[in-house]
Amino acid sequence: MSLKLKKNFKYAMLVPTSMGTRIIPDNGQPVHASDKFTLYATSAETNVASISSYLGLPVKVLTTFVKGSPIAKFIQSNLKARHMDYEGPEVEQGNPWGYRHQINIADSGFGSRGPRVFNDRAGEVGRTLNVNDFDLERIFGEEGVQVVHMSGLIAALSEDTSKFCLEIAKAAKKHGTLISFDLNYRASFWKGREEELRRNFTEIANVSDILIGNEEDFQLCFGIEGPPAGGKGIEAKIDGFKGLIKRVKENFPNASVFATTLREVVAVNEHLWGAIMLEGEDNWQVIKPRSINVLDRIGGGDGFVGGLLYGILKGWEPEKWPQFGWATGAMAATFLTDYAQPADEDMVWSIWSGNARVKR
Repeated sequence: MSLKLKKNFKYAMLVPTSMGTRIIPDNGQPVHASDKFTLYATSAETNVASISSYLGLPVKVLTTFVKGSPIAKFIQSNLKARHMDYEGPEVEQGNPWGYRHQINIADSGFGSRGPRVFNDRAGEVGRTLNVNDFDLERIFGEEGVQVVHMSGLIAALSEDTSKFCLEIAKAAKKHGTLISFDLNYRASFWKGREEELRRNFTEIANVSDILIGNEEDFQLCFGIEGPPAGGKGIEAKIDGFKGLIKRVKENFPNASVFATTLREVVAVNEHLWGAIMLEGEDNWQVIKPRSINVLDRIGGGDGFVGGLLYGILKGWEPEKWPQFGWATGAMAATFLTDYAQPADEDMVWSIWSGNARVKR
């Protein structure tokens, strides 16, 4: 294995994140036609970490909360239920128009009606995440962390969170923690900050050990040419994706693992799902797209990353990393929560093998 895991640690995985909520209509209905909704706690980074936490590895979340908010209490209870430790300041709301936790309002779609997502991030408390609120020397030096996972969402959320991620990357590198970076490009986050964020993302990617992104992420974050985004015939584009990963590796030679998912939407509730990973110099692992059933597509990519990182943390052979990630990504698509909740490894491997028989 080209990656070296830290031996002395309290946490297998650590994630910095801005926690929020997701509201979805009951029974797969569109938002505007619904009067019954379910509320979930969510963030991309904790979606990733949930695979490890549900399977028994110690996980810590660095975040911030609105002081006295019932939504903050709801989120804290959810993190505890996911077997995650958390740390971070509580910020005063200020006034009724002050800070709050972000809201994601999502229609999952059904049949020929595609999903729709509306992000309401006004006053998002996670934008205040500041490196001065955390003792990174204690977290990485004294407690110890094997893998820190960051995404481009938190790295681009605000100037404070960008600096926070840069300092986390430096502290992680200093203390021998592996760095995983999923680019997660969002045009609305980058608007008017393109030069600053490209510089910051490049700095983080230069010290990362594991780089993850789709064809659009790498092109828009770094200007690295790749195949056209989305569309049909994804399997025929595999060579194009491998060429993209080669170019990413040339630009970021310090990383050891590069990965991307392959998704083709056949219908809202049926996708073709695959993955490509390069480990080391030439250890390619290609999972050609296979049909999966989709209850809710949100969180599938995070599920893949979570499974990939779990395989790394377990010290498995590299061939198994994307296989497990493919299966946890497919599993996430069967949950209404944004994150998969595996009961055990066998549940995941049964998805990989296509065995949906009843286990008694």
